[in-house]
Amino acid sequence: MIHSTVKTKEQILTIVFADSVPRVTLLALTPRHLEILVAVDEHGSISAAARALDTVQSNVSAHLARLETEVGATLFDRSSGRLTDQGTLVLARARRILGEFADLAADIPDNDAPLSGDVRLACIGTTARWLMPRLLPRVAAAHPAVHVTIFEAGTSSLLPRLVDGDFDAAIVHLPVEEPELEVAPLFAEDLMLLVHEKHEWSSRESITIAELSQHPVLLPPRGSAMRRILERAAATQRCTLTPQAEIDGVRLLTSLAFDGFGPAVVPATAIPNWLKGEFRRVAIPDLPRRAVGWAQRRRPAPNRQVRAVKNMAVDIIARSGPRQPGVHVGNDAFPLARR
Repeated sequence: MIHSTVKTKEQILTIVFADSVPRVTLLALTPRHLEILVAVDEHGSISAAARALDTVQSNVSAHLARLETEVGATLFDRSSGRLTDQGTLVLARARRILGEFADLAADIPDNDAPLSGDVRLACIGTTARWLMPRLLPRVAAAHPAVHVTIFEAGTSSLLPRLVDGDFDAAIVHLPVEEPELEVAPLFAEDLMLLVHEKHEWSSRESITIAELSQHPVLLPPRGSAMRRILERAAATQRCTLTPQAEIDGVRLLTSLAFDGFGPAVVPATAIPNWLKGEFRRVAIPDLPRRAVGWAQRRRPAPNRQVRAVKNMAVDIIARSGPRQPGVHVGNDAFPLARR
């Protein structure tokens, strides 16, 4: 439990930590003390945190020491460069408190001021490949003082970090079953079979799920969103897909299929039309489409620059999405099942 009373970012915090450290009251602490803890954790050392915060090492050390004194526990192990167990617990609460400050600023925006600041946007690789070359130049041209950092990974890796506040938003594979996040669908894309030209299926234009179940294929890990789609589709046909291997990551899944290791079910954007090689695309008509959406934390509310980046991404997808093979945008894209 945390109790916090904060009127402005410059005023003194009164915070009660329970369940993690001995019950203490932290007085005369500013958000800077919490920002220091977050920076030390993210950068792995006091000196690296000082460089990231554009300050001197002694300043970071002093703030961290003051926080440890108030808590009555060592939060950062200087020898290993890692937070202690108590430090990890305090860090989670520090992120939430800092999020409240960000929420306060977002609730009372200065609409006349030029947009500036950082946007930390995570994105699955297949979407990043065609969206980011369009999005980043547009953001830079419209809002030169906004700095966008892109993080690429799979949905299963991105969502926990989004909840923890490592990112401002993420473009991920739907569905997202996380109550702390709100999601807006962006587009849907076909799932298809990727095979090497020497594979027995390379001459096929399409294949059914029942036929697919007769041969081992490369699949995403059990429990992943795409694997659930495939298993549900197979169950409707009263068959089961046999994994030749389970691969966590569409990029690796696609690369293995390119190299002839085995056939793989991948989203259409994993194999754009300009890509050439010794492979074939085979349609799977009885598979539903994969949905991709924008996810962000419910609280704190996104700031102005995050909202601006989202609006640009939505506009670019509406304009450029239909030109991406296998991508479906607008009302016709949903529901996801093909007609």
